[in-house]
Amino acid sequence: MSRITRVQQLESFFNFKDGEFRYTVIGFVSAKTKKLVSAYRLVDNRWSKTSKEPTAYFAEVLTPMFLRPKRFIILIGGRGSGKTVAEAGKGLIGMHDLKRNLMCIREFQSSVADSVHAVLSAEVARLEFDNSDVTERSIKFTHNNSMARFMGLSRNPESVKSVFGFLDWWIEEAQFLSEKSLRVLTPTARKKPVKGLPGHMTEIDSDEIDMADVQMTFCANPASSEDPFSQRFIVPFQTELNDNGIYEDDMHLIIKVNWDSNPWFDDSGLEAERLFDLENLPRSTYDWVWEGGFNDDIENGLIKPEWFDSCIDAHIKLGMKQFGVTKITHDPSDLGSDPKATLIRKGNIITNVLQRTDLDVNEGSDWALGLAINENADHYEWDVGGMGITLKKDVNAALEGKRIGVHQFNGASKVDHPNSIYESSGASNVANQMTWEQVCKNLRAQCYLKLRDRVYRTHMAVTGNVMTDPDELISFSSDCESLATLRAELCRMPIKPNSSGLFELYTKKEMREKFKVRSPNCADVLMMSERIHGIIKEDIDLNSIYQSTITHW
Repeated sequence: MSRITRVQQLESFFNFKDGEFRYTVIGFVSAKTKKLVSAYRLVDNRWSKTSKEPTAYFAEVLTPMFLRPKRFIILIGGRGSGKTVAEAGKGLIGMHDLKRNLMCIREFQSSVADSVHAVLSAEVARLEFDNSDVTERSIKFTHNNSMARFMGLSRNPESVKSVFGFLDWWIEEAQFLSEKSLRVLTPTARKKPVKGLPGHMTEIDSDEIDMADVQMTFCANPASSEDPFSQRFIVPFQTELNDNGIYEDDMHLIIKVNWDSNPWFDDSGLEAERLFDLENLPRSTYDWVWEGGFNDDIENGLIKPEWFDSCIDAHIKLGMKQFGVTKITHDPSDLGSDPKATLIRKGNIITNVLQRTDLDVNEGSDWALGLAINENADHYEWDVGGMGITLKKDVNAALEGKRIGVHQFNGASKVDHPNSIYESSGASNVANQMTWEQVCKNLRAQCYLKLRDRVYRTHMAVTGNVMTDPDELISFSSDCESLATLRAELCRMPIKPNSSGLFELYTKKEMREKFKVRSPNCADVLMMSERIHGIIKEDIDLNSIYQSTITHW
């Protein structure tokens, strides 16, 4: 079909008499300002900006779902995010405006009453779609014969293989999909039939107006990180999702959608319940219910989420001033696509933690060294595990003649200052008057225990007004680029049981194999920064460490 004929067909399609057909204008609304940001209408099979008043509204965070659709569209988030209603609207628009049949899937569905039929029928009425035919078992549009069908997978996943003629697929509560259902489902959705030789095929139904490609939208509040859905669509892209709230490639579009990205959340009546849960639920449970976090209860975890959150901008909350040395730590992470991480620490304030996925081990080292030089660092330390050991010559050459102390970190080595007395913060059940070598398995464990105590003391200072030496506290600047990743790694790191009673953490290899998580690179560079190499800065005025107007001390 020529472009001119296509445009004429669209114009005809969009110009039925009033009451017979009304095309959709979609509008995107800012969650912060609650105002319309942009509006689009279909022109020649694409969403194009328009000045017309929208007839259907969506949260601004969902803009890519319309403008840059992919084969797999994943909406993940907690309660009050509006993702289900949004996908219902998108699916109906595809039916109404583009004649795209909609297949609605759930893992567990005994009847249509268990499906998203009720949501779709409510949206048909709310959006005032023309020419709708809604019955107890089906939803159709009479002007183009498009339809929605409903199906459960748990009893017979193989039955989905017989489904034919659907371009849009909506999988609701996708976190419950079994491994078999997921394996059978994703290859089943195919483009409509064609004819002709490969590379010269034509559509059988040339009059159909559609966006050509199949789109499968999965809506989920993730359960365990080890569930099939999480392993397929979240865990491989966790770093980017934590840092940016979105991941996108040629096949996937994954968007985190939570209550704070929903412009209509204040009208939902859920705010009081959210605040109650924030105050009363364990933070890990709250994060799962409301923030779309994994429902992974980590037994004997290193750092509790509420401890971490107390440390965010603790220097502002407690009036701490920046003092002490500047240290840069780097994890080369030579493990394939695993990110390279670098941390900037100024005294006890973490000013930034960054990741790069686009560099090899040598380029990553050059990047971290550049940061150390630009920050005029006093110390530079990198992990020499794996290929990190090969970087010594390049590191020394890059920092030669510069006033930067160079250190190698080997987490498996013995603890520093083995005969010094360990002073517990109360976060761990460690007996008094024990030495570091009596407490910790190795240097990595020692630095993580130091970090745990420091985070806990800060939490107690912020929430309990417990008087504490500022030198024993820590603050994570809210400006850190990978703060969300740092939080996720630290709060999902279990302490390893040790038959000798020593404090020990799982190795990176064990974390990957036992818990199916990526190497905790951001957590490791923070842990490494806990190692003390002597004070370089002189004449520190201890009276200037905190502001006199603060009463915590």
